[in-house]
Amino acid sequence: MTPEQLSTAVHDVLGGLVERRVLTLPDGLPARVTVERPRQAGHGDWATNVALQLAKKAGTTPRELAELVAADLREVPGVGAVEIAGPGFLNITVDAGAQAALAADIVAAGASYGSSRTLAGQRVNVEFISANPTGPLHLGHTRWAVVGDAIARVLAAAGATVDREFYINDRGNQMNLFGASVEARALGEDVPENGYHGGYVADVAAQVVAEHPGILELAGDERTTAFREAGYAVQLRQQREQLERFGTHFDVWFSERSLHEGQDVVSSLEKLRAQGHLFDADGALWMRTTDFDDDKDRVLVKSDGDLTYFASDTAYYVDKRRRGFDVCIYLLGADHHGYVNRLRAMAACAGDDPDRNIEVLIGQLVKIMKDGEELKLSKRAGTLVTLEELVDLIGTDALRYTLSRYPADSPLTLDVAEMTKQTSDNPVFYVQYAHARVASLLRNAADLGLSVDPEGFDPSLLTHEKEGALLRTLAELPRIVASAAELREPHRVARYLEELAGDYHRFYDACRVLPQGDEEAGDLHRARLVLVGATRTVLANGLALLGVSAPDRM
Repeated sequence: MTPEQLSTAVHDVLGGLVERRVLTLPDGLPARVTVERPRQAGHGDWATNVALQLAKKAGTTPRELAELVAADLREVPGVGAVEIAGPGFLNITVDAGAQAALAADIVAAGASYGSSRTLAGQRVNVEFISANPTGPLHLGHTRWAVVGDAIARVLAAAGATVDREFYINDRGNQMNLFGASVEARALGEDVPENGYHGGYVADVAAQVVAEHPGILELAGDERTTAFREAGYAVQLRQQREQLERFGTHFDVWFSERSLHEGQDVVSSLEKLRAQGHLFDADGALWMRTTDFDDDKDRVLVKSDGDLTYFASDTAYYVDKRRRGFDVCIYLLGADHHGYVNRLRAMAACAGDDPDRNIEVLIGQLVKIMKDGEELKLSKRAGTLVTLEELVDLIGTDALRYTLSRYPADSPLTLDVAEMTKQTSDNPVFYVQYAHARVASLLRNAADLGLSVDPEGFDPSLLTHEKEGALLRTLAELPRIVASAAELREPHRVARYLEELAGDYHRFYDACRVLPQGDEEAGDLHRARLVLVGATRTVLANGLALLGVSAPDRM
């Protein structure tokens, strides 16, 4: 019996009390009833504080309301006992059979277990990397490549329709400098002083010449432009390939140029002017963002006629809303705190609700330590260490898991040796080892002619304390995923997996699953195999939400 099923049962009990006029709720029934694990062991399997929440509205005391709910809840099939604690908490104990039946449901659900319809009907755009196509992706991009992807995964698992979007900063003088740098490398000349000096530029230049052998026959601005565009294509392709290898897929690669090549910027500004939020001053065009808590008004078109970056930001947001997204989530770096209020104000100027239609998440800096020193220099980029180098050094799974298990707004200092060691105090190893241990046990079961049979087992046999603890944790995954999605906090999944791995290891140590020696396989062995199969499903599903593999052998 899952917490969701119990929540529905309590909700139905409240509805029945209202229908029988035993209870009056002027504001109607709550949308949902929260059912959680009790804080103290021995206080039942699940608990709810619904009586404390509704008593005042119902014109009664929490304890009196709890007594009414408890009396009917005890008659619900699968509920073993209901006790009232303190001022009116309801502590619920589930029948062992009803609780253990969940194991079969998990095995049957497979990869879909943990998913819900909590956010069904919402279209969400998650923009979580915004980079120039002028160099390799680096450590700053790496954190968002992990966290943004994990946010998108939990949102989709909670029922939302999600698009992952990469914003390509392919407009501006940096593109011209990049093109000139690639051209200089191809010609064997010095790179411009303010150009790009990393060793990767020579690699890009060589690839451009290999793909476009006639490019060196061009001259002047035509050749520089050709190198810029060809270098742009090579570098962007490399960024795509690096991210795909890292397990981060984008549905949309959105070019900043495209906003200016079409009429997107012009039409966006016309829309805002029609709504009365633009004004002219000092020969420039401004947005009156101070009407919506920004610290100052923002320039859109400068006095020389050039568009500002904020004009692009505005057109880009309007374009997203035009594409039908209900919520636009931006994941920005630690140096972008000032963008939060201006983007929210911009959404308000566009006629939207900044509390509903736009979210700006700020990620803090990450330091990677190796042998007591911070990794700063890249062999190829010359400055920041690259995503590709980090993967080579740490590994995709260890890097993804470690970066996803902390809140994005917390600064991190991580050590290479700690992330890569093969011991139980390394969280990623601990969780993956639990899955590998499950897989090994199931292989041994197959050698004995046993398999996970969710239809042919007796759930009432799973009465051991460690079996109950494991089942209660398995039941939590849908709630954890929904919470991670609603709060945009995928680290909740990682912490849950560590708790689950611990519960499985304790169960394994206390409860023998397979027969030994000449012992015949019995019903208890078969029941425990179903529980093991359910654990494997949940570990694999949780790791998949973080983009981390679930190995069968370690």
